[in-house]
Amino acid sequence: MPISRRRSYEQGHRPKFLVFVDDTPECARAVRFAARRVARLGAKLVMLAVSAPPESFEWLGVGDVMRAEAEDAANEQLDKAAERAREAAGVEPERVVRVGKKQDEILKLVEEDEDIAFLVLAAGTSSEGPGPLVTSFAGIAASTFPLPVVIVPGSLSDEEIDALAG
Repeated sequence: MPISRRRSYEQGHRPKFLVFVDDTPECARAVRFAARRVARLGAKLVMLAVSAPPESFEWLGVGDVMRAEAEDAANEQLDKAAERAREAAGVEPERVVRVGKKQDEILKLVEEDEDIAFLVLAAGTSSEGPGPLVTSFAGIAASTFPLPVVIVPGSLSDEEIDALAG
């Protein structure tokens, strides 16, 4: 997907920030940063939550139930994140729930929505590193990803995020 085809780069266009939402404590940092930047720039905020597909329980007839439960959990994460965005900057986000692999669903959404200009990810603070999603987008995928990836350290305070985001 060539950068030149993205509408988010057109003069006068209102870009979207895509923030990946999950149940990690660091996610709140990324949501706050994205909401503050969106409010400052007059941009739009898109929040994506991805639930894992049910394992092969279809033969037991519980696959649909498991999928619905996973989507409910993703919607609960989005509810909390949307409240954080409203509190941080008065921003009302667009919400997207997908079922699949996280990286694949991010890529699909970016491909589908040419208005998305930035991907915002939270970096974990555990001893295991920043997290597999951040590692994949900051690693080899960074050279081919069609838009900037903003990685927000999970250890930043509200004051630090507010100062950085404007």
